Amino acid sequence: MLYDVTLEITYDYASPANSGRHALRLLPATIPGEQTLLAGQISLDPDPSERWDRTDFFGNAVTDIVYRSPHNELCFRLKARIDRTATPEEFDISPPLTSLAREIAGIQSLRPGEPVHFLAASPRLPLDPAFAVYAQEHVGPDMSTVAVIEAIGKALHQDMRFDAEATTVDTPALEAFERRHGVCQDFTHIMIACLRSIGIPAGYVSGFLRTLPPEGKPRLEGADAMHAWVRAWCGFEAGWIEYDPTNALRVGQDHIVVARGRDYGDAAPVKGVLRTAGSQTTDHKVDVVPH
Repeated sequence: MLYDVTLEITYDYASPANSGRHALRLLPATIPGEQTLLAGQISLDPDPSERWDRTDFFGNAVTDIVYRSPHNELCFRLKARIDRTATPEEFDISPPLTSLAREIAGIQSLRPGEPVHFLAASPRLPLDPAFAVYAQEHVGPDMSTVAVIEAIGKALHQDMRFDAEATTVDTPALEAFERRHGVCQDFTHIMIACLRSIGIPAGYVSGFLRTLPPEGKPRLEGADAMHAWVRAWCGFEAGWIEYDPTNALRVGQDHIVVARGRDYGDAAPVKGVLRTAGSQTTDHKVDVVPH
């Protein structure tokens, strides 16, 4: 399936920002067997003083930019075309959860994609006993690793309420969990913490999700937003699977991967620093259109 993705992120500053440095993770990834970036362009307004592209430790495409001149507003735009391959669910060949630790212990590599990087607490996601208690409530005797992942994801979808006003990008996962309210970032962080607390390596995926309008209603331009979901390791045979706890489903053809990491900090669409004073506002528009 071909998709055309457009994104626009704007910042307005109450007083001019005299300088700034930002790292952008906006360009969809090329992942063999899953998706291919056919064309992609990131445009910036105003033009930065410096710009260069690189690949980070986890294999994500990063655009670094530097501003040395005062500016009152900033706009990042993305245009991309992606070929997303359907990924049908396979038979569950994952080991029982009780055997997963033994498989992890057999891994001697520290390459970026190895599960050992996704098992412990990470900078934005400290672990707490509350996550382990919740996760254990949904683990039954001899359940496979995949079955445990899906059980915890479905439970969070049932127990949590999606609420765009309940949290901010900096709300701790434990706080969102205690309130049982949040957005896709919160659902994802909470599920990652639950999985890690019972020994399942899990990471954060940032990307786009095509949303479908109600039957008989026109599709709204710009109605989509950047999305987040979970990537979990299920043993040598099953490998990694991806699960969307916000929607209680396995990731499929409508999910477009941008970046992967341990938590939001590794995959944040925009991260950086600037020198300014006063308040700022931001607006975020995304559109995902089947081609």
